[in-house]
Amino acid sequence: MSSVSGAAVVVGVDGSEPARAALRLAAATAARRDRPLRVVHAFIWPTLHSPVRPATESAPGGGLRARAERMVADAVEEAEATAPGLRVTGEIIDGEAAAVLLAEAPGAAMMVLGDRGAGGFAALLLGSVAVKLAAYADCPVLVARGAQHPDGVVVVGVDGSESSRRAVEFAVDEAALRDAAVLALHAYRHPVSTGPGDMQPLVYDESELRDDEDRAVAESIAGLTERYPEVPITRKSVRGRAARVLTDASRQAQLLVVGGQGRGEVTGLLLGSVSQSMLHHSHCPVAVVRGPR
Repeated sequence: MSSVSGAAVVVGVDGSEPARAALRLAAATAARRDRPLRVVHAFIWPTLHSPVRPATESAPGGGLRARAERMVADAVEEAEATAPGLRVTGEIIDGEAAAVLLAEAPGAAMMVLGDRGAGGFAALLLGSVAVKLAAYADCPVLVARGAQHPDGVVVVGVDGSESSRRAVEFAVDEAALRDAAVLALHAYRHPVSTGPGDMQPLVYDESELRDDEDRAVAESIAGLTERYPEVPITRKSVRGRAARVLTDASRQAQLLVVGGQGRGEVTGLLLGSVSQSMLHHSHCPVAVVRGPR
């Protein structure tokens, strides 16, 4: 997250209902963090399956731009109504949506967008823009999806990686702002090999294995309880597939936080399989926090 003074929360809008949900989430997030909100619409004409059409009496694209300007103005008004007193600006930028938003990311405190955009295929569970932003953005990416549970915990996936540590720090900081508790959740399946000759025996003590996994979780949150004494943090290790465990935990959570790339991911993979699965299947909003490339 950008530490630059005055860095804004940036939200992408396109007139779709998922984008409106992202706008409301972004406004609340910016207000909690005392950050300005920047509303951005990427303008391309003609746009396939666009919900807006050029006016017949205007020059090609003129009607679309006028409606885009109205869309952004309406979004600014809705954000101001969602969080009275919030500093909100809006801008239309020519270009493809993912490219426009990625260019905004380096100076942003956070990027917020919906899980799907206007148009596209009805069966597409997640828009390509959201996937690209989560994989490449140089700041945390918050995707509005599912239902928010105001009384729920902030769930964060823990696996001992550096990316996971960043995710835990983000989750605890966000929980402090939300006056919420944190559930640091670690999923494990079985003993694995980390190199030739170090395979564990087929017979092992389940309690010892769980203790080892619990220690990994404890190490991930070390120091955070002192920095955030007001945030209750619960550690939990669960045997099972990480994607399934986190998806189940998201059903009653107000936010799910994951690292962009977990332990054991293939080198060079910008968005880990678990993170991508959460973007598709989480039952609540998802924040993806990537480590350095």
